[in-house]
Amino acid sequence: MAKANIEKVHLVSSEGTGYFYTYHKKKGKGKLKLRKYDPIARKHVLFEEKKLSKLKKKYVRPASD
Repeated sequence: MAKANIEKVHLVSSEGTGYFYTYHKKKGKGKLKLRKYDPIARKHVLFEEKKLSKLKKKYVRPASD
């Protein structure tokens, strides 16, 4: 049986909110960077492929006047 060419990755928000998307990509491709919506920050931000275990800090939403 052949190996699968697809792997699951986590796209983590660059805002530091801790929000992430799961994505399927082909093995051997470079790291993904996509601009997607972050509902915690309430705006479109850059999402980068990272490991989830490195995310420990909490996001604090800036106070709106």
